[in-house]
Amino acid sequence: MRSYPDVLAGGVFVVVGGLFVAGSLGYDRGTLLRMGPGYFPLLAGAIVAALGLAIVVKGLVAGEEIPFEAVPWRAIALIVVAVAFFGLFVRRLGFVPTSAVTALLVTLASRRVRPLMAVAVAAGLTAAATLIFVVGLQLRIPLWGA
Repeated sequence: MRSYPDVLAGGVFVVVGGLFVAGSLGYDRGTLLRMGPGYFPLLAGAIVAALGLAIVVKGLVAGEEIPFEAVPWRAIALIVVAVAFFGLFVRRLGFVPTSAVTALLVTLASRRVRPLMAVAVAAGLTAAATLIFVVGLQLRIPLWGA
């Protein structure tokens, strides 16, 4: 094996994609023109598994050996906290403030981002997400607190 991180990451994708495919088999898949509830998970799972397999192959034939690097615990913790925060508070605080805090936390997961840039990225992501999900897709989520 050459690139251990690629082989491991690709393996995770293959397993997750396979689980989606297996889970979708219990639902009616329908046809291409009349898709059933199992169609999208089957298709998405197959694509994820295929991409994972490609990553595994790439990792096995990589030109040089790439060892594991240090685990970025700070980034992992901030991203997990951001996702949990969004799930717990989007109905209470509203979409705009929850999205802003979530985007700010995720942006600050990188050590390379300066605070002013993090605020600018969070503002842009919040505006884009609001336009896409609340205005465009018309999700019934309050923009501000309940």
